Amino acid sequence: MLVPTVALGCALLLAQAGGGEDAEAQPRDLLSHLGEKPASPPVIQPPASPLPMQDPNAGAVCLTLPPTKAVPSGRWRAQCDDATKRCLVAPMYELDADGMETERPLERVSLCTDETYVSDALQLKTYRLEPAVADAPPGWYRDERGRVMQFNFDLNRRLWLGGAWAPLWRDGEMEGRMRADFGISVEIPGEGRRLHRLRFLETELFLGEPSFETTVLRYDFSVERAEPLFRVTTFFGEPRRHDIHINLGLWVELLHVEELEREDTEAGFLTWGAVHATLDLWHSRDMVSYVRVRAGPSVERDYKNGFTTLVPGAALEGDLTLDRDGFHHLRLGVEAEKVLLAREVEGRPLRPERLSVKAGYEFILLAVNDQPLSLVVDGRGAWREDLKDVPARWEWSGSAGLRFSLWAPARRSAPMATAARE
Repeated sequence: MLVPTVALGCALLLAQAGGGEDAEAQPRDLLSHLGEKPASPPVIQPPASPLPMQDPNAGAVCLTLPPTKAVPSGRWRAQCDDATKRCLVAPMYELDADGMETERPLERVSLCTDETYVSDALQLKTYRLEPAVADAPPGWYRDERGRVMQFNFDLNRRLWLGGAWAPLWRDGEMEGRMRADFGISVEIPGEGRRLHRLRFLETELFLGEPSFETTVLRYDFSVERAEPLFRVTTFFGEPRRHDIHINLGLWVELLHVEELEREDTEAGFLTWGAVHATLDLWHSRDMVSYVRVRAGPSVERDYKNGFTTLVPGAALEGDLTLDRDGFHHLRLGVEAEKVLLAREVEGRPLRPERLSVKAGYEFILLAVNDQPLSLVVDGRGAWREDLKDVPARWEWSGSAGLRFSLWAPARRSAPMATAARE
């Protein structure tokens, strides 16, 4: 016992006399020679199959470990559990096909705390270190190489460009047409149980038959009211109360333009504005999908004939996202309109009517740079008697094409990557 005590005393004296880093290291060196073993270097365990995934809701520490052949930088993200003394570690850079570290840092990963700001960073390196896949945000998945990819898409929040073959059938004959479409759609959750929807510059241009249709702005909202409008009590046996909710909303359209040509007749209609009341017959829990009726008036300018009309209308429509990840989308609609306060135009009724039906389905095929490319098919029918010298008749069209979405974030209900992997 005397020899170690004397040696330690000498070391402390030398430290006070010499100072500096070398002097501070001498006591540690002496202690190691006197029987205290230095900490063993951290060892990363063999990888499990499949690799576990880090928790996106848990904090991470940026650790520097001894370099390895696969990860020469020695830079890792670690999520540690003090109770089990276990750390899930993932490289901070993507790996190549051979499992070797690249120069590309991980994308869409939560920030990690630098080890210099963690008091027990040295202790963490003594835990059991197990390879893992870094975390990813909701709607995104990360593979074993650390590359991230989106697997969940919101087709109600995007900017899209599309094209389709859209032939038209009338009087038993088919006219070949191509269609180009464009639009921007946004959804904004409101206070309480309310969802606001906006669409900008929704446009369809038909080539091969000179016609187009565009809407500058369309707005509507769905709401789920907490208080029932009617409380019905039945007395067949035990009294039972039945709450009836009337979820009324609003639908507004500004500056809708439709121009078309049929035979030798050219027609053009500008809707200055339309205001409809809506009633949700059904909507999903998140109110993204719905089936509703709406009705109300619009003010329309027939700019080919030079007068303004009042056009009341009503519609039954549905917009349905059919799966959790937003790959399947279905839209349905039936609409009727009647033109009032119009001037007399030779070759058409004084108060003409319009009817339309449509059904469309969109399916995401793949994603390019995490932007979805989808297949779009639809069918439409229109009956109208507001075209001069054109007899009222049904026209039918079908289309099949592709649509590219330049912005389609993950749905607000998107699961974490761990749940998606399961």
